[in-house]
Amino acid sequence: MCSPMAFVAARRLRYPLSGAFFAPGDLTDAALVRAIAVLSSDAAAARSLVPFQRRNATSLVRRLRVLAAFLESLEESSYPHPPRLPPSAAFCLGELYIFVYRAKLLLEYCSESSRLWLLLRNPQVSSNFHDLARELATLLDVLPLDDLCLAEDVREQVELLRRQCRRSNLFVDPHDEKLRRKIHSFLARFDDGEAPDPADLRSTYVDGLGIGNASACCAEIELLEEQISNQEEDMDLSVVIGVVALTRYCRFLLFGFQEMEVESSCGDQTKASRKRSSSQGSSDLSLTIPKDLCCPISLDLMKDPVVVSTGQTYDRASITHWIVEGHRTCPNSGQTLANGGLVPNRALRSLICRWCAAHGIQIEAPDGAEVSAESLAAACTSKAAIEADKATARILVRQLSAGSQESKAVAARELRLLARTGKENRLFIAEAGAIPLLCRLFQSSNPIAQENAVTSILNISIHDGNKRRIMEEEGCLRLTVHVLMHGLTAEARENAAATLFSLSAVHDFKKKIVDQQGAVAALTNLLMQGSTRGKRDAVMALFNLSTHPECWCRMLDLGAVLALVGALRDESVAEEAAAALQLLVRQPIVAEAVGSEDAAITNLVGLMTRGTPKGKENAVAALQELCRRGGLPVTRRVARMPALGGLIQAILFTGTKRARRKAALLVRMCRRCESPAVMTCESSRGSSFGSGDASLVSVSMAVQVPVL
Repeated sequence: MCSPMAFVAARRLRYPLSGAFFAPGDLTDAALVRAIAVLSSDAAAARSLVPFQRRNATSLVRRLRVLAAFLESLEESSYPHPPRLPPSAAFCLGELYIFVYRAKLLLEYCSESSRLWLLLRNPQVSSNFHDLARELATLLDVLPLDDLCLAEDVREQVELLRRQCRRSNLFVDPHDEKLRRKIHSFLARFDDGEAPDPADLRSTYVDGLGIGNASACCAEIELLEEQISNQEEDMDLSVVIGVVALTRYCRFLLFGFQEMEVESSCGDQTKASRKRSSSQGSSDLSLTIPKDLCCPISLDLMKDPVVVSTGQTYDRASITHWIVEGHRTCPNSGQTLANGGLVPNRALRSLICRWCAAHGIQIEAPDGAEVSAESLAAACTSKAAIEADKATARILVRQLSAGSQESKAVAARELRLLARTGKENRLFIAEAGAIPLLCRLFQSSNPIAQENAVTSILNISIHDGNKRRIMEEEGCLRLTVHVLMHGLTAEARENAAATLFSLSAVHDFKKKIVDQQGAVAALTNLLMQGSTRGKRDAVMALFNLSTHPECWCRMLDLGAVLALVGALRDESVAEEAAAALQLLVRQPIVAEAVGSEDAAITNLVGLMTRGTPKGKENAVAALQELCRRGGLPVTRRVARMPALGGLIQAILFTGTKRARRKAALLVRMCRRCESPAVMTCESSRGSSFGSGDASLVSVSMAVQVPVL
């Protein structure tokens, strides 16, 4: 079973009265009465603590207490014998159980939701309370009180409750509505390009909403972002995103920078960590993963659960590998797969995320598997949100320029978070002058400040126009390399490498990065000794640099080529390392150096054995280019590899189109050396291969800079 904490979070986010509800069907009459009585008492204790929906919540709690008294009287009237209810009464009590359960959910929803969220949904939530009152009136109308042994005073209370529920009208608190309209007026001001009056904002947030400090603002932002991710059907995302931006602005305008420590972030520093970090769940030996969350093939926690045509669920990577190997049946059921379609199991993915969150486990978000609050904010942002974020950025940049060291650290962290969403945010943060101020923090003795500063630059660099700003800023590249080499935290060093990867996407900057003292050496060191995440950052940066011909010899001299050869043994980066080598060995000097290393050829052949389809493709392409540029001696070394013939033959039958073409060219090159290992492949398949210049085939690398 999953942790109850996971479902507490889910219950807070889920719309309270949506979905189907069922009464327990395996309880005796006495047990059902007791269950409803306990549930009524629990629901009455869940009264909303926020200053909204007070009247509606109070009325509902009062009704639940009357029901609790009614049920206790029903139990006492039959003591010591269990009550025996007529069928009509038993049916009504089953429906009453559902009513009480829904009432409890609604009260918890009001108690645990964001204040601003409740305010924005004030009419809808008021309608929920009214719907429950009407449901209770209907239930009490059909409840056969005459068939039940009740005390007279209890019967009178139930009759009075029935009459009150019949007369109940929809109540929307006018004070709450006034506050809601006030929030919308602030958004309208930003929409017109003007900032709201600070005194008005203070009156509304502090006096009206009860949000009296920076921590409360951060809690509201975090809860609102969770609601954005939940995507309720009738929710206007642009309004909620605008309120998030407004609240972030108020956090700094009204409460400044003094009330929060650097380590306590708005939405927690851990949550702000890169979402591409690998899941640690399967390696935690002290934690038992629920069986339903594990892939039937790998038996590990699923990262991207998908449903195949037979209705079974597997992790995408595992079932894809199963199908690529030629299997056409479902591993669990043995049924033939009607097609190769994989449908994301979003419900299970959501459950896995909740379980991981409850146990403090980070899980990588698969590409396209889920829509995050950040991506939704970028897609559904409004002019009001953009203007509010601009105003916030100006405040943060002023603090970076003239604030205390503690304020600068907080400002760097907030700019990091602000730059995660939307190209507009990244652009106006750079235009506000944040880049040189953030670079100064690269040399900070505060590890958190340094980490947030370099990650802010990374997020800002995702906007193409900002790449040139960063590269043209005096000392920025040098300081980025400084963090890569001497960063105070592992994440700072990794994010510095990711920044170089982002900047090297522009062809004109590749040579400049390679020429920067220590850049290639630091990337090489991270590739050899870093964490899995760091190795991926380093290998992707080195791949980008390897696409510039003028960088090839320099990368060889600095040891990057040998590091890439060693990385071929690491499954997490082997695919990218092979792609980089395929480009680097186009330089004959590099090809000769690589070809003279027994480990290089051995590792490439090993990748052809165990790699992914793309990894095998890159490996055979690298071998083909190595033979083409390295000359006859290198080709002979490749041709003498004992397992090469069988591997090439397998690729010729099952590889990608590009892999088959490269394998055919490699066969021809080896055949010139008269190697018996590959002549069999050539004779059996040679007539079907087309010719072509391998150098005309570019390396396929679809990569994207992650937002941190």
